[in-house]
Amino acid sequence: MTTGSKRRVLIQVAGRVQGVFFRASTRDKAESLGLTGWVRNLPNGDVELLAEGEAGAIARLLAWCHAGPKLARVDTCHITYQTPTGEFDRFTVLRDV
Repeated sequence: MTTGSKRRVLIQVAGRVQGVFFRASTRDKAESLGLTGWVRNLPNGDVELLAEGEAGAIARLLAWCHAGPKLARVDTCHITYQTPTGEFDRFTVLRDV
């Protein structure tokens, strides 16, 4: 794997995304795609996640985030690309901020 094929993205998802298993579903999706990073609830009702991995897997996670799990309603996804660091070894659910 070359460094150029790695991507890192910070995503803030707004809508009905808390209390609908968004974090657990995000972890499951990220793990199935071989991504590392974390997901957490924010005090304003949004969900924030940081994911790192292959560019194609990041693209699939982004597409999934626009819909989320069955009970979610995603209104917006704010996406910020960052430089990959390789600091994570798995994808975890963090405690709420």
